[in-house]
Amino acid sequence: MAEYPAHLVQRHRLFDGRAVTIRPIRPDDEALVRHFLDELSGESRYLRFQKWVHAPSEKLVHFLTDVDHDRHLALVCTVPCAGGEELVGEARYVADQNGIHGEFGIMIADDWHKTGIAGLLMEALLGAARERGLQTMEGQVLTRNAAMLRFARGLGFSIEPMVGDFTTMRIVKRL
Repeated sequence: MAEYPAHLVQRHRLFDGRAVTIRPIRPDDEALVRHFLDELSGESRYLRFQKWVHAPSEKLVHFLTDVDHDRHLALVCTVPCAGGEELVGEARYVADQNGIHGEFGIMIADDWHKTGIAGLLMEALLGAARERGLQTMEGQVLTRNAAMLRFARGLGFSIEPMVGDFTTMRIVKRL
């Protein structure tokens, strides 16, 4: 496991004045991740995982928090709250065995859509992927997820249909 990449921690002020922190996830974030997933709408969980996830399993929460910060990097967006911090967004990539291509995913809390945090997370994630030497980033997006397809196009991803699958699009960006 690589050392915690503290150099990836960033603080931002959103256009509405709220302060957010983008940082690599830590294993002790399990409770934050569980709460984040519990608070997402069923539709948001479905669009992210491309299947119905009613309650996050321990296995899923462990996968989301137990990363090596090298081949598997996850960045979270947090905001201060009375109990410390609240997770409001998450983006990650998992690199292939050759360390050339990465597959990514992103989730934003329902109340935080259209605040700019998705762009901040993706900018940080793509920068970290470039720094690591990845050459392409790709993902699979449900065809009906028009907002994500628009977002990906705006980030410079090409969008193409998946062969033999009319429900999913493949998005790819050269880094």
